[in-house]
Amino acid sequence: MPHHPPPLTVGDPPAGSTGTTGPGPAGTRRRGLPRRRPDARRRETATAWTFVAPAVLIILGLSVLPVVWSLLLSFQANDLVTPSRWVGLDNYRALSADPHFSQAVRNTLLYTVLFVPLSLAGGLGLALALNRRIRLVGLYRTLVFVPFVVSATAQGVLFSFILDPEFGVANSVLSRLGLSPQGFLTDPGQALAVLVVITLWSGTGFCVVVYLAALQDVPASLIEAARLDGAGRRHVLRHVTLPALAPVTVFLVLWQTIQSLQVFDLVYVTTKGGPLGSTTVIVYFIWEQAFKSFTAGYGAAAAYVLAVALALAGAVLRIVRGRADRPAGTGSGGPAGAPRPATADTSGLRTEGTAR
Repeated sequence: MPHHPPPLTVGDPPAGSTGTTGPGPAGTRRRGLPRRRPDARRRETATAWTFVAPAVLIILGLSVLPVVWSLLLSFQANDLVTPSRWVGLDNYRALSADPHFSQAVRNTLLYTVLFVPLSLAGGLGLALALNRRIRLVGLYRTLVFVPFVVSATAQGVLFSFILDPEFGVANSVLSRLGLSPQGFLTDPGQALAVLVVITLWSGTGFCVVVYLAALQDVPASLIEAARLDGAGRRHVLRHVTLPALAPVTVFLVLWQTIQSLQVFDLVYVTTKGGPLGSTTVIVYFIWEQAFKSFTAGYGAAAAYVLAVALALAGAVLRIVRGRADRPAGTGSGGPAGAPRPATADTSGLRTEGTAR
């Protein structure tokens, strides 16, 4: 009988094929992967750095180097004209005894204490009102957000005309209502509160948009379960909605605090720190010292005091948020320490439904 060759199998390579043998069953072969040459890697690295280099130079030239230079400047006596002189910590000691700096710190803290809670409360209230299916809700949301995109300079010019003590629209309306005219931005007792109101007019829109986005992510099943348990609107808001909004609220507190501590352009356009220093905030004090009194080293020291305050505020809020998220991330059903989304507090809902 004629002799036939054995049939080919999947494990047998075709006749004449070459390749590198590797570990495994007999008759199996693997082709070796081509190694990338070192010169090709160097060319790729050089190409990547060519594309990244402009951004790196911009970051170093516009952020890192000025920060280091201003830190060194805070330990010097420098008027931006004559050669500087090293004074060590004298600028910081002078700040601790400067009554004008103390007044600027008090004004900034008062401005922050008034602006941050009011902007969050107003933003949450408007977001809850606009998170409904009502007619022209898109128009209302747009009208609330439009003031946020208006620059602070434009806001200052606009309200300077409106609140002018002699020719402003505000006092004209007050006189027609039979009320006495007010000084507004020219009254030391009212100027800072008026600035807070102007900032609320523009800054609340940002909180509204963020809260609206967060409200639409609240699980509808939690709200429905709370209503089935007999909870009313107030208890649903307290036990379901607000706990779900906790991470967003922490972010807004940090964001609004940073914005209020850095307020400058509105003060510069409207009051220039007056009257009688009642609206002098820290950033305006820094500008005044560096570019009006030409004591750049003293102004740099004040700037680093503000930087430390911002860093502490951020660290405190991060610790608070970490402690709030820790119980939610250490339960069963996942690895210890793994973060989980904020859940609603429904502990008091079933009790209320049972009582009803």
